[in-house]
Amino acid sequence: MFSELKFPVPWGHVAAKAWGPSDGHPVLCLHGWLDNANTFDKLIPLLPRDYYYVAMDFSGHGWSSHRPAGSPYHFLDYVSDVRRVVAALQWRRFTLMGHSMGGSVAGMDTEAWLKSKRIMIDRLLSLEAKQQTPKARSPEAALQRLLEANRHLTAESGAILLQRGATETPAGLVYNRDMRARTQSQEFFTVEQCLKLLRKIQDRVLIIVARDGLLVPRKLDHSNHYVKALQEAFESTLKEHIQLIEVPGTHFVHLNEPEVVSGIISNFLTAQNARARL
Repeated sequence: MFSELKFPVPWGHVAAKAWGPSDGHPVLCLHGWLDNANTFDKLIPLLPRDYYYVAMDFSGHGWSSHRPAGSPYHFLDYVSDVRRVVAALQWRRFTLMGHSMGGSVAGMDTEAWLKSKRIMIDRLLSLEAKQQTPKARSPEAALQRLLEANRHLTAESGAILLQRGATETPAGLVYNRDMRARTQSQEFFTVEQCLKLLRKIQDRVLIIVARDGLLVPRKLDHSNHYVKALQEAFESTLKEHIQLIEVPGTHFVHLNEPEVVSGIISNFLTAQNARARL
């Protein structure tokens, strides 16, 4: 069983759901882009029970408040969401578990703020000018649209995300996510910048890569060595504190087939907790 949580922020609240005893070792769970906390629904029940798992909805996602009008969704602003939730929980030491964008947020140096790009602002202004009413869909159409946009999702997993990702209205289901979240900056770090950030991480890190996920080296153009270079770095200079494991499955393997990764994550959490007690 889980409980619902709300953390006040200046523009409303950040919603979350929690599993396990509140005095257990804390684990903050971060979902992917345009997803929500339900992405962990099938995985967390398979993990060690003596941990306290809190899965938050980033602003503009799930049941969290949308940012104020005129405010863009900058990638690193999600780091602020994390810091606000951690401050509200009064956590000093905790484990971060992230999927996709949530994993990137988890690994971010919170001081590494990037400048806003003009294209992001232009998209935001264009979206606000249209003032479109959120489109209502039947439950079947809403699920179908979600599956079309996320080919890695199964129908069962998509339905789980919709439980928190849409609201029922007289006209049908309306997605909860703030459309402005689609205007987030698409800036990316270079390989060198990523490695520099990763080397600053002192704690142990577990990275799980889905064999048929979004960033698979063999599926990228041969001229793009971004992921390959990172994997080579993991296997050499970063292997001392970063564990990289490849598993069969797609981008949503943690939701579609949680048993594939639950044992790996459970072992990592247990080892980390034992190390912290030394």
